[in-house]
Amino acid sequence: MVSVLTLAWQTIRSRLGGFAGAFLAVLCGTALVAACGILMESGLRAGVPTQRYAAAAVVVGGAQSVDPPGADILSSEQVGEQPSVPAALAGRIAAVPGVKTAVAEQSFPAQVVTRDGQVLNGRESLGHNWDAAVLAPFTLRGGNAPAAADEVVLDADLARRADVGIGGQVRIMTRSVPVTFKVTGVVDGTSRQAAVFFTQDRAAELAGRPGQVHAIGVLADPGVAPEALADRVRAVAGGAEVTTGVERSSIEFLDVSRTRTLLLAIAGSFGGFALLVAVFVVASTLALTINQRRREFALLRAVAATPKQIRKLIGTETTLVALAAGVLGSVLGLAVASGLRDAFAAIGVIPADFGLAISPLPLVAAVLLGLGAARLAAWAASRRPSSIRPVEALGEAAVERRELGRGRLITGWSLVAAGFGGALVPLFLRGDIAAAISTMSTLVVVIGLAVVGPQVTGLVVRFLVPLLARVWRISGYLAGANAHANARRVAAAVTPVMLAVAFALATFYGPTASTAAAQQETARSTTADYVLTAPGGISPEVATAAGLVPGVAAATPVVRTSVITATPGGDSVEVQRTPAQGLAGDRAGAALELGVDAGRLTDLTGDTVALSRAEADWLDKKLGDEVEFYFGDGVPAKLRLVATYTHDLAFGDFVLPVALAREHIGGRLDDSVLIRRQPGADSGAVASGLSALPYPGLVVAPASVLTAPEGGERQAQFYLNLVAAGVIVGYLAISVANTLVLTTAQRGREFALLRLVGTTRRQVTRMMRLEALVTVGIAVVMGTLVALVPLALLNFGLRGSPVPAGSLSVYWGIAGGAVVLGMVAIGVATSVALRARPIDAIGVRE
Repeated sequence: MVSVLTLAWQTIRSRLGGFAGAFLAVLCGTALVAACGILMESGLRAGVPTQRYAAAAVVVGGAQSVDPPGADILSSEQVGEQPSVPAALAGRIAAVPGVKTAVAEQSFPAQVVTRDGQVLNGRESLGHNWDAAVLAPFTLRGGNAPAAADEVVLDADLARRADVGIGGQVRIMTRSVPVTFKVTGVVDGTSRQAAVFFTQDRAAELAGRPGQVHAIGVLADPGVAPEALADRVRAVAGGAEVTTGVERSSIEFLDVSRTRTLLLAIAGSFGGFALLVAVFVVASTLALTINQRRREFALLRAVAATPKQIRKLIGTETTLVALAAGVLGSVLGLAVASGLRDAFAAIGVIPADFGLAISPLPLVAAVLLGLGAARLAAWAASRRPSSIRPVEALGEAAVERRELGRGRLITGWSLVAAGFGGALVPLFLRGDIAAAISTMSTLVVVIGLAVVGPQVTGLVVRFLVPLLARVWRISGYLAGANAHANARRVAAAVTPVMLAVAFALATFYGPTASTAAAQQETARSTTADYVLTAPGGISPEVATAAGLVPGVAAATPVVRTSVITATPGGDSVEVQRTPAQGLAGDRAGAALELGVDAGRLTDLTGDTVALSRAEADWLDKKLGDEVEFYFGDGVPAKLRLVATYTHDLAFGDFVLPVALAREHIGGRLDDSVLIRRQPGADSGAVASGLSALPYPGLVVAPASVLTAPEGGERQAQFYLNLVAAGVIVGYLAISVANTLVLTTAQRGREFALLRLVGTTRRQVTRMMRLEALVTVGIAVVMGTLVALVPLALLNFGLRGSPVPAGSLSVYWGIAGGAVVLGMVAIGVATSVALRARPIDAIGVRE
């Protein structure tokens, strides 16, 4: 063992340039995997510091996830709306030993209206009952607590921005028109949200949730540990969520719970892609490095080294390199995770104050995964050099083997066929699942083409050789002959470029297809003339008031929410959250065309629901059947199906009665109101009448600005994909440069021989430029075609047109970047290789 270790170390020291590529590939791959591990751990343990509940040892809130019967713990789904808990639970908790007091807290939108009639913008502003101020605690800077229904206490920052002091008057809008209150006191504010405190009874009235509260804060007796108290509280809390420490912020802020779930999803999907790409890149780089040492392994076989000894040597070398790269890469993963967190926060996907949970576990796991990937790649790459017969060793080393094994050909072409077969799925399925399958199909095809790369590259080069020789004569002939004779080397250079191009195109243009299809259907299905919106939501009274404006034919309120479905499948239960809308059934037809194919929307009242045709078929439901699911806040639902429709991209799979949808969203507010103008009515007069409604903050806009129900989430997911794809494409770019430099640098003796037989330095340089052009050109064309077929099928299935949606400039940017990267990498390596004198370089060993 010691002799093999010594030989491996000496080999690494003498071939630092060759092993540098493998080191860099493992380093970057480990950094990506470590970053994903940190994000995953943060999704489990991290959060933001609690603010309103800082003094509470335990905080009890509504269940933050839905766990249907029969579903395993990994199948639970995060709620999409703020859940509530029964107010009566506070009394039961107060009787638990060790509880000093249990305080129920109300929380609802409460916006300050300035003297000029504008809503005070800035931080989210919420109203609370004064009794809950003790949970922070909020300390009075001056004045007194509110004692009457028309009195409030403001936090200091909100009072300053509203330019109002103690004893002054302030107008506050909750779920109706603004009401004037007297400011009786000012408290220290929080950094995330503005706070407005009302009396207990007035807060319960304004919250609009009879018998329900946002959360219950528990103050502990002196000396009682929060964890021990939490165990006692759970015994009486039923299905409520009981939290301590940083977990309390998930009750306080709904976006914290969403962020934790999102980070788990990101780490799972992005980490899986990163690991797949890392294995692929490491395997490609190691195979290239080992292939460059054919003569060395041939000599070892000729002097009686056994195949096992050669594999052991390669494995030991790989272990040493991968271990050093893995340790450094895991440390680098800390910076990558921090950068990803900042990037996600910058695009609004996660809160800016969401911290990361750091522990040794993801770093150790990344090192082990990187080491395992490298050893697997080394085992695969070492099979051929270790298995040649000693008699054939030197001959084998002199000439590159051209043909591929039958098993490799079958595997590669099977993957290509499977990938293109999967690309047909969007012709039969719609929605995000079609885009996901399309992207995965692209990657499968790329991997298949990488397996049979030498065969494909050889066929393409065979047609290019005569053209190059005809146009550029000596340099063209040399470039074509080299590429034709060294198809494996060309394929090794083509593969990472092709992967980078195809992955970048699929990642960008896949989501744009779904977004364009949803927006296209939304535009076709909207018959309204105007849409009313407001920051933070619209009072339910606005639709009624807008309907009375002269010239308005119909005013339809819209509530955007989500529902959670649980579908049995074999021995498991599939749980997923899907967008939903609340509509006024008797008015929806005047502003929207859902494509109803069965039933009537006018029956959408009370405990009823309308489903998309696809969802109804999936659930095997017919008109009059009961549909079971969970509202966005996790409350179980059992509603009667009264209609089905076909425009699911525009309206989602579930449409609820607007009143029922309001009951299960945190603020009890509408998202928008759609306005249909009477025929012949003056558009300017109608718009002016709508703008004059006594609800500050209303924005009157053309209905063309409407987006699909999940438009905001889809946009955020799109930017999220861009960030994630950018990191992976960056890794691939490093791999591309790495591979191209390695394949060029090993040819120093070849360049020297060409120059010694009369070829000029300029001709060699031009030859390499042509080879680089051929290599990058093949990669870009193949990467484009590989991505274009699934994208065309995806767009045809979703939009009825095979032309990919999205800006063409992005494609030229991706293709141009690949060309520049390839040309520069090969050009720099060629320039370095040509610096040595031919007579000196010809004697350098390979």
